[in-house]
Amino acid sequence: MLKILSSRQFKELDQFTIENEPIAPIDLMERACRAFVDWYVLHFRADKKVGVVCGPGNNGGDGLGIARMLKELGYSVNVWIVKGDLTETESHKMNLERIQGKINIVEISTNPDPGLFGNCNILIDALLGSGLSRPVGGIFAQVISCMNQTGAIRIAVDIPTGLFADSRSSGEIVIAHQTVTFQLPKLAFLFPENNRWVGKWHLVDIGLSKGFLKSIPVSNYFVTDKSVKKIIKPRNQFSHKGTYGHALLIAGSYGKMGACVLAAMGAMRSGLGLLSVHIPASGYAIIQTSVPEAMASVDTSESYFSSAPENLNYTSIGIGPGLGTNSETVVALAKVLKKFRKPIVIDADALNILSLHPELQQLIPEGSILTPHPKEFERLAGCWENDFARLELLRSFSIKLKSVIVLKGAYTSIACPDGNVYFNSTGNPGMAKGGSGDVLTGILTAIISQGYPSKETALLGVYLHGLAGDLAANEFGMDSMIATDLVKMIPKSFKKLHAYWA
Repeated sequence: MLKILSSRQFKELDQFTIENEPIAPIDLMERACRAFVDWYVLHFRADKKVGVVCGPGNNGGDGLGIARMLKELGYSVNVWIVKGDLTETESHKMNLERIQGKINIVEISTNPDPGLFGNCNILIDALLGSGLSRPVGGIFAQVISCMNQTGAIRIAVDIPTGLFADSRSSGEIVIAHQTVTFQLPKLAFLFPENNRWVGKWHLVDIGLSKGFLKSIPVSNYFVTDKSVKKIIKPRNQFSHKGTYGHALLIAGSYGKMGACVLAAMGAMRSGLGLLSVHIPASGYAIIQTSVPEAMASVDTSESYFSSAPENLNYTSIGIGPGLGTNSETVVALAKVLKKFRKPIVIDADALNILSLHPELQQLIPEGSILTPHPKEFERLAGCWENDFARLELLRSFSIKLKSVIVLKGAYTSIACPDGNVYFNSTGNPGMAKGGSGDVLTGILTAIISQGYPSKETALLGVYLHGLAGDLAANEFGMDSMIATDLVKMIPKSFKKLHAYWA
């Protein structure tokens, strides 16, 4: 699990490393430059003309060091330095001395020509870095505008200039195609509103103090495969189907039985022992044919969920996919919430009912898992001004309900009642298809039924779901993959995480 630090905390980590490794600031900068260059040479040939745009601070110092290293490797490199009214740092001065007479350097002081960078194939942004506290102005804003007008591939060093790491950004910002960031992800990288500036981001290790990092308190984390592998429990040699739970899935209505089938298949592929599916009578033949491993519980209604089963003696319940919002369904959902006091996985139309009837939210069992997409979350919790505000609303809503909220999308955010939020690292745009969320409901219902706590269920389930999506994208392509392909890839996802090996 990677911690997501504020800009202030990252500076403290940087300074602690310098003082306690110990290492000179210029040598730590050299380490960062080398990490960037190691990434760069794996992605770009030496026949590309490189321009490095540097500011007067340490980010600019990184740019100067990168330029020197690329030149030594045979790349064609030009450097532009923008000083403005800012003072050069010592490390910047030292790296500038190291390239004097070796690389063509142009200083930009006033009114840059819009075509200034026109001969560059690659433009590396090392202007101002992550320490900004206000929008970029003056000569720096003019240079950013010139950079964004070029046809060059733009690569940001650590963070695109003009982008705030910890709050909403405004003003001129470098539109990067790639961002190579140091040690840990920035919170801003994980929000949709910043995607146009960040592009695809990459993490490189520069050896900052792991001991000090452990002591830094944070409330935002980035989920990694290593942290998820620690969650999975190996299957016992003498276990049986009762060991892994008996879940109830309440889903489907006339014309929406596909959602029920997808959720049921997702559940059965995720380690569950037994599955019962409560469906309207019109769905009986469909579920028995499509998911023969599941047992059918048939509703009194032909077309929709109208009455909860009298016996709710299950290890877990998942409810919502394809359910509809009929008035009888509302009453039946309320009955389930009142009778079943263990955590419930709540999705789709069950969430819509909770939005239409907010008084039912107080009936949600503690530790439940809600899985809204952004529009469903807005209906549940209200509007927000920007993605940073949405994060805090998500955090507070999870605390209020004493439940885990899984806000689906790129870097799906998992908010827990302890105030922590975890951003998922798997998944891709090919999963933006009808039925993907239904598969996730089934996965989560199966995992929590096996005795995993709610937080671990969400972390593992969301990661596996996204990993299945990544494997499906590799197999079928993002455009052509469908929700059924996610189900097909769940077994490979478990194997990739060594789910069944001690």
